[in-house]
Amino acid sequence: MLRRLVPVAGVLTLLMLTACSSTVALKPEPDSNNPACAEVTVRLPDAVGELSRRWTDAQATAAYGDPTAVIVACGVEVPGPTATLQCVTLDGIDWLVDDSQAPKMRMTTYGRNPAVQVFVDTKLVGANEVLSNTGLVSGIRTIKATGQCTAPAELPK
Repeated sequence: MLRRLVPVAGVLTLLMLTACSSTVALKPEPDSNNPACAEVTVRLPDAVGELSRRWTDAQATAAYGDPTAVIVACGVEVPGPTATLQCVTLDGIDWLVDDSQAPKMRMTTYGRNPAVQVFVDTKLVGANEVLSNTGLVSGIRTIKATGQCTAPAELPK
């Protein structure tokens, strides 16, 4: 009996080590313990396009792709009105788009508290594909909109 358990234990240990090696190290955001972030997190999809979800080590976060192409974080600082960032509406959700680190883009929900931020490496996946993902959208829609873009634009490709 013991002889059969040793190989099984070895395989289980190997599987656990393999699973741990792909964890994405992130820091929790200031309001990540907001109950609304839990609602967003449980609705996040297993994949965005062809990118599979990976484990993260921070509350209210998600990562997709290997290498990481998409990071989602709930509980970021709620942004106020801005004259420097483009505000776009996609699938009924308003986003402030920061493309200052192009080809990487940072999109933050506008008019929702807590705010959700999505960081996308557009070399690996399109921002429209990520933000149009029904899994992301359904979770974010659980946060009531209290504001909106005044002159929304289209999301850059």
